[in-house]
Amino acid sequence: MLLKEGENGNRIPSGCAISGIFSKSERRISGESIVSSIAVMHDRSNGLGGGFAGYGIYPEYKNQYAFHVFYDSNEAKEICERYLDRHFDVINLSKIPINRIPEITDEPLIWRYFVDPLPTKLAASQLDVKEYVVRCVNKINTQIDGCYVFSCGKNMGVFKAVGFPEDVGRFYRLDEYEGYCWTAHGRYPTNTPGWWGGAHPFAMLDYSIVHNGEISSYDANRRFIEMYGYKCSLLTDTEVITYITDYLLRKKELTLEEMASVIAAPFWSTIEHMPEPEKTRYKFLRNTFSSLLITGPFSILLGFTGGMMALNDRLKLRSMVVGEKDDMVYIASEECAMRVIEPNLDNIWSPRGGEPVIVRLDKQAMKEIGGEE
Repeated sequence: MLLKEGENGNRIPSGCAISGIFSKSERRISGESIVSSIAVMHDRSNGLGGGFAGYGIYPEYKNQYAFHVFYDSNEAKEICERYLDRHFDVINLSKIPINRIPEITDEPLIWRYFVDPLPTKLAASQLDVKEYVVRCVNKINTQIDGCYVFSCGKNMGVFKAVGFPEDVGRFYRLDEYEGYCWTAHGRYPTNTPGWWGGAHPFAMLDYSIVHNGEISSYDANRRFIEMYGYKCSLLTDTEVITYITDYLLRKKELTLEEMASVIAAPFWSTIEHMPEPEKTRYKFLRNTFSSLLITGPFSILLGFTGGMMALNDRLKLRSMVVGEKDDMVYIASEECAMRVIEPNLDNIWSPRGGEPVIVRLDKQAMKEIGGEE
């Protein structure tokens, strides 16, 4: 029997490992590299969850939304597929290729769908296309038993399971994928048992989050974000951080820097000594989004189309280092996770608490993937 956190004295100290690789020139990187990086930090995980997010991995379907779905049964699959057929044009569907290995057991049915919203349904909904997709995904995840859409962005995908991350990488055959950005997570759960849906990354549209830490503001953050149509059904810190990201960036149209100054806001005493107009701006953000301040230790990696952002809590209670080599940027919990794939870094540093590190594709690469400059 898998004991939940706190049962019979089962207390797991906060651990976790995160790693990210990004090519500013959109050079395609094998998934084997990110697996090698996260494997070095094996001891930061306990085998109850590992996962990866890759960007630019589906160039042949770059204009379609890629749904990755877990199913508990064929019955759940049939119900979900009927729903998808009513709301989307399914361009392609298949099982996600896997290697069955002894280290990964009890896997659900894992399927992949490349879809476009049906024009008639989209028009009738009176929603923009992203909100339409989000609402459909939320309905599947909250109202159809036995299935869970764990990835739904364009030209990107999440791959996660219960197991050590290096085994999860072999299970999903990540060496067969190539992308310009990869993030990875090795899980050491603090408050919830290990299960496939609860592994990181968590994703909404093209936003994906991997997270190391244990936030003390979960209930306040959850109560606020659920007022805006999100449902935090998985009881994990990372789920609520993902929804906060989607809300602030997509719905409120904040910049990445502004989002960082909401969730890892400077102390009031620091704001008081800022010059104008920064002082007024930070006061506005803190007052307007006070319930979205994330407290407690955390380091996160946010992946999105055309970029990646790293952020520590404002007290820097979780480790994170950044390295650079030519057009490549590496971010990880430990320096060894970067040097195992790039021994000769040009530059390496540790960001300050609350200081976002943001990397983006160069303008030519952004044009080639159809992103904004």
